[in-house]
Amino acid sequence: MKLDVSMLAHDLKTIPDYARKVEAMGYDCLWSSETQHDPYLPLAVAATSTSRIKLGTNIATVFSRSPMITAHTAWDLQKASGGRFTLGLGTQVKAHNERRFSVKFESPGPKMAEAIRAIRSIWDCWQNGAKLNFKSQFYTFDVMTPFFNPGPIEHPKIPIYIAAVNPLMCRIAGELCDGMHVHPFNSPKYLRETVHPAVEEGLKRSGRSRKDFTYATATFVVVGETEKERAAQAQTVKQQIAFYGSTRTYEPVLAAHGWQGLTGQLHRKSVEGDWKGMAGLVTDEMLDTYAVTATYENLHAKILERYQGLLDRTGLYQPYQPNLDDPRLPAMVRAFNG
Repeated sequence: MKLDVSMLAHDLKTIPDYARKVEAMGYDCLWSSETQHDPYLPLAVAATSTSRIKLGTNIATVFSRSPMITAHTAWDLQKASGGRFTLGLGTQVKAHNERRFSVKFESPGPKMAEAIRAIRSIWDCWQNGAKLNFKSQFYTFDVMTPFFNPGPIEHPKIPIYIAAVNPLMCRIAGELCDGMHVHPFNSPKYLRETVHPAVEEGLKRSGRSRKDFTYATATFVVVGETEKERAAQAQTVKQQIAFYGSTRTYEPVLAAHGWQGLTGQLHRKSVEGDWKGMAGLVTDEMLDTYAVTATYENLHAKILERYQGLLDRTGLYQPYQPNLDDPRLPAMVRAFNG
């Protein structure tokens, strides 16, 4: 299992130093997310500042941009990085699409599938000269003149991952994608009983097998050398679990363990603004189900024991990110990546 890292530097002026630092430390991939900042711009800077570390989005929202815009951006990042880029896409939820991005949210599964096919059709046009003639329910692309065609690149096979929680999106990932971003709010039981079977169904549809597919995630971790240090982190991780658990999208992850009734309770407290009360509903058993508690020395072994065969790469979802100069980090990274 490979260990990745998230883009924690958001000032474009400081990203070169950050990217070179995590590359030198041996992290395998640097992922950029779409939260307070654009997910692609930091990777453009990182691509020209590094030479080995893989780069990717985890995730970029798919419906807020035309597939043509996404195709162009990914194409340029793949070229700039020398073939190190992975395009990670996600649907986001209805409220964010309609009220934050002001785009219509409709049939997210089928529309995601069409977006992936459209992007690949556009790339085929640029790389191989195929006539662009993509027409579907949600998208139509049939104009590509030489003036707007960036032409072929050295590494045209850009991996596409999508974020998936429910079986439909997992099947789409298995059928159309090279991998998927598993949401951090997961458990081995949910992966074995829900995620993997749905992905396998999709893989069969495309004539592929498990070896052709990558499961990536960020693992909730409570990590520290003392009980006091871990106890402080545990409370913050409980708050994060409560936040995700309050959303109906993630209710199946709770239901897999018989806790489906918790979603309504958490949602009511979130409406009331009772964030402390939300965390209080997350028991120690729930914490152990969705998070790994360890020291830095045994973290690698504990994550492998929990996720071997279920995941291929992970990052650490921590409430308090250690400074990159923390002396405990190099040995931990080497344990994962050699």
